[in-house]
Amino acid sequence: MASNQQAPDTKTKDNTQATGNPDRRVRLRNIGIIAHIDAGKTTVTERILFHTGNITRMGNVDDGTTVTDFLPQERERGITIQSAAITSFWRDHQINIIDTPGHIDFTSEVQRSLRVLDGGVAVFDGVAGVEPQSETVWHQADRYGVPRICFVNKLDRPGANYQRTIRMIRDRLGANAIGIQMPIGQESAFRGVVDLIAWTAHIYGADGQDTITDVPEDMAAEARQLRERMIEQLADLDDEIAAAYLENEEITAPMIRRALRQAVIARKAVPCLCGVALYDRGIEPLLDAIVDYLPSPVDLAATSAMALQTGQEVLCEPDESAPLAALVFKVVTDPYVGRLAYFRVYSGVVRRGDMVYNATTGDRERIGRLVRMFADRREDVQEIRVGDIGAVLGFKTTSTGDTLCTTDLPLMLEKITFPAPVMSMAIMPASKADQDKMAVGLQRLAEEDPTLHIRQNERTGQTVISGMGELHLEVVVDRLLREFRVRAQVGEPEVAYYETITKPVHVEGRLVRQTGGHGQFAHVVLELEPLPAGSGFVFEDQLRGGSIPREYVPAIQAGLRDGLERGVVIEAPLVDLKATLVDGSYHEVDSSDYAFRTAASMAIRDGAAKGAPVILEPIMKVEVMAPEASTGDVIGELSSRAGTVVAMELLDSGFQRIEAHVPLAQMFGFATSLRSRTQGRGTFAMEFDHYARVSETTAAELIKRRTRP
Repeated sequence: MASNQQAPDTKTKDNTQATGNPDRRVRLRNIGIIAHIDAGKTTVTERILFHTGNITRMGNVDDGTTVTDFLPQERERGITIQSAAITSFWRDHQINIIDTPGHIDFTSEVQRSLRVLDGGVAVFDGVAGVEPQSETVWHQADRYGVPRICFVNKLDRPGANYQRTIRMIRDRLGANAIGIQMPIGQESAFRGVVDLIAWTAHIYGADGQDTITDVPEDMAAEARQLRERMIEQLADLDDEIAAAYLENEEITAPMIRRALRQAVIARKAVPCLCGVALYDRGIEPLLDAIVDYLPSPVDLAATSAMALQTGQEVLCEPDESAPLAALVFKVVTDPYVGRLAYFRVYSGVVRRGDMVYNATTGDRERIGRLVRMFADRREDVQEIRVGDIGAVLGFKTTSTGDTLCTTDLPLMLEKITFPAPVMSMAIMPASKADQDKMAVGLQRLAEEDPTLHIRQNERTGQTVISGMGELHLEVVVDRLLREFRVRAQVGEPEVAYYETITKPVHVEGRLVRQTGGHGQFAHVVLELEPLPAGSGFVFEDQLRGGSIPREYVPAIQAGLRDGLERGVVIEAPLVDLKATLVDGSYHEVDSSDYAFRTAASMAIRDGAAKGAPVILEPIMKVEVMAPEASTGDVIGELSSRAGTVVAMELLDSGFQRIEAHVPLAQMFGFATSLRSRTQGRGTFAMEFDHYARVSETTAAELIKRRTRP
C-alpha cells in the first residue's frame, strides 16, 4: 500500500465517539507506543490514526509527513524526539495514544509518559527482536506496573521470525508472551495473519485490503498446534479455561478473550500480535486487541497519594465526585500560545475556570484554556474528567511532576524521577543580545526537559548544558538556533562527571560580616553522609529547641543546593549525599535568608573537602552484534576500553550478542573500530547504566586537565 493511501469511504468498525456514554470510564484506554528506535512505533501510530479516522492519508516517517513527528528536528532526522499525545476512537472506545521516542537520549520522554498510562503497546522489529532500548522501556513499564501487548513488526523483511521474537520476549524480558496470531507467509511472502482465537485469517491484498477468510487448509495443522499452546498457557492462569481444557470441553473465543484480558490486567500474560505497519497489515486486529485486552482506568488499583495535612496515604479513586488529583507529566513551550502543561486526572474533574492548588509549589493557578491534544493540534474543551488526559494553557509556575488538587484536600502524587545527565557541552553566545535570548531559551527548554541541566562554569565563564547524549545536546542547540534565534559558539561534547563523598563528616558553616549598619550573621551545623549511587541529594531537618527559626530552613536548603553545583576535586556537581541540619544559631537583627543561604553553601563545600571526595563517571551498557568469527577481536576491543563483558549469546543468525559495561569516556571512536574489526558487519547500541568511581589514573588526568592553564 502506498504511504499516502486515502481512507475508505465506509468503516467496518463503529468509531462513534464515546463522550456521551454512561460507561465512559470503562470505554477509555490510555496507552503508549513503546519500542527501540526504528522498530516502527511512529508508523504503527500513523496507521492507527488512519483507521480510527483521525487522518485521511497515511504519512511516512522517511518523508517527514507523520502526524506525531511534527518538530522540524524529528522530520529531518526521521526519529521521534518528544512524546506526542493524540485522542482516537475505535469501537465506541476512546483511546488516548502517546507515541514515545525510541532513542536512548530521549528515554525521559518514555519514563514520564509511562507514569500516567494504563497500558502499552510494545513494538518489536521482527528481524532484530528484543533490542537494547526495548529492554529499557520494558523495565520502565515494569516499574510503573503498566500492562502490555506486543506487536511484532516488519515481518516482510529478510530474516524476520515471529516465533523467535516471542522466545526472545520470554527469555530476555522474563514475560509470559502468548502468541495469539500466526503469520501467513515468511519474509517477502508475508501476506496475512491467522487469528488463533477467532480461528479466522486476515489476507491482505496488494492494495492493502483486509479480507477475512477461513484458515488456509495448508496451515491448519500448524495453527491448531499454536492454538493448543496458547490455551495451555492460559489454562495455567485461568480456572475456567483449565477446567474446560481438562474435561475436553469446547473453549470458545469469548472465554479466551475474557481470560486473556484478566491475565493482561494482572500482568501475568503479554499477548503477541504481528504484521507490517508500513503496508498497513495487522493494524485493525491490533486496535481490537487494545480495546479487548488493555485496561481502562477502573480496571486498575486506585492511585495512592500522600495527604499533606496528615502525612497519611490516601487512595485516589477513579471517581468524578471525588476530590481532584491530577499529575502534570509534561510541560512544553508553544511559540504562539506560551506554556502548555499536559496532565492526567486520577480523581475528580478539571473544569475550565477552576482554581486549582499546586501541592508541589504551594501556588494556586487558574484553569484558563483547557484543550484535548491531537499531536500539535488542539481542541478546546470545557472539562477533562477522571481517567482522561488533557492539557492546559497559561500556567505560570507549574512544572513536570507537580500535583494539582484542591485546597480542601491537598494531595501529593508520586513524583517522576529522571536519570542524571551523562554528557556536557559548553555554549557561548555571540553577543550580549544573544546572551539574553540564550538565557530565556535555555530556561524554557529546561522546563520542558527535566534531563537537561544548565550551569555556569565560574572558571571559564561559559554556560554548560548537560544531557543524555550527543544527539540530545545537538537537538537542544538546534532548537536554540531555530526557535529562539540564538547565535552561539558550541564546544565539543564532553563526559558529564560528578563528585561525591565517601565518609560521613560533621561540618559547620558560619557567616559573620559587620558593617556600619546591619551586619550579616548565620551559623549552621550539618551532618553529611554518602548515599548509594543514584540517590541524588537528600535533606533532613533535625533542628531542636529553636536554635534557628524555621523561616530560615528554606534558605538553608537553597544554599545547600547552591553548594552542590560545584565540587572540590574537579568542580563537578556533587551527588548522592545526605545533609542533616542538626544545629546552628542566629542573630535577631543581623540574620537573614541571604546569610543562611551563604553559610549553608560554605558548609557543604567544606564538608565535601573533608568527606574523602571522589569522582564519578557514567558507565554505559553496550550491546554489540558481531559475526561469531569476530568475537575475540570485539572482546579485545572492549577490554582495551576498560570494558567488562557481562553476557554473551550466540544467535540463530550466526551472530554473537555481547553485552558489556564500558565507561562513556572510552566509547568515543568505537563505531569506527568496530567496523574495522568486523569487516563492516558489526553494530552496537549503548545506554546509560550507572555511575561509578573513576580509576586513580583517570582521576589524576582529570585533575591535571582542570588545573591546566
